[in-house]
Amino acid sequence: MTDPTFSTHPTPVGEVLMVHTSEGLVALEVLHRPLDVAIAEISLALHAVPVHDERPATELTAWLDGYFDGGSDPCRLALDWRLTDGFTREALQAVGDIPYGETASYGEVAVMAGRPRAHRAVGTACRLSPFSIVVPVHRVVRADGSIGDYGGHPELKQQLIDLERSRAGASV
Repeated sequence: MTDPTFSTHPTPVGEVLMVHTSEGLVALEVLHRPLDVAIAEISLALHAVPVHDERPATELTAWLDGYFDGGSDPCRLALDWRLTDGFTREALQAVGDIPYGETASYGEVAVMAGRPRAHRAVGTACRLSPFSIVVPVHRVVRADGSIGDYGGHPELKQQLIDLERSRAGASV
């Protein structure tokens, strides 16, 4: 494998860190912590230190810009799933089927992933997702419709839900 690469990109919800490998996007994180801390953590997970290179992120940055400008196309970029496995991967792949502008409960995602009683495991999968925004875990809500914590940033989750609903014409 060639060295992983990283770059950052400004968005309306904050600077995002994008990490790519030769397989595709391996991590996207809205930065709520220093960049060097995020790079150190991903380096440990990948057993390699990403080098700065913006070229692998060109398509992703265009998609992000379109997403925040109201584009509703799902992200079709290659994803490198190496930081997920088992049910976490299955749950995150099911999350990708939630339509733009809509939400689904943790229980509904568990059913979509083939494990109807695994709603708590879906919550864990969403919390551990290495693919913020691209795999839309912000669309997963509690059974009562409340949004949940979203990694300590529920305001970000609400902002993403509101953005999509306003663009999709969905009712709140």
